[in-house]
Amino acid sequence: MVENKLSCVLLIDDDSINNFLNERLLKKLQISNAVKTALNGAEGLKYIDQHCAIDGGCCPELVFLDINMPVMDGFEFIRNFRKLDFYNKDKMTVAILTTSRNEKDIEAMKHLGAYHFVNKPLTAEKVKKVLTDSQ
Repeated sequence: MVENKLSCVLLIDDDSINNFLNERLLKKLQISNAVKTALNGAEGLKYIDQHCAIDGGCCPELVFLDINMPVMDGFEFIRNFRKLDFYNKDKMTVAILTTSRNEKDIEAMKHLGAYHFVNKPLTAEKVKKVLTDSQ
């Protein structure tokens, strides 16, 4: 599907079944060398902090982020993500992957700097659109 594979994709969703299905889809599409998962925003930030601070780590170029999660939701993740400083941060795309169709959620995420919105379930067409729109 993708000419130039991404080095890594990170799925952040508290639903392990969604993570499993989305990971299978992304691996089938062969868009990335690695697909990693986190069950909430705090785990996602920890993963990014640990793997993007070192050269050669599996720093995600694409993050699919759910909005409604326990521990740390998508809004708090974005606010904290913006504070992180690491090499090539500007090349990382964060796509909101949610069941929410609430305009307030979408506007709040845009205000925080998230511009890619994908309604669940994730499909090959939706992945392709995110990849095309983020180039």
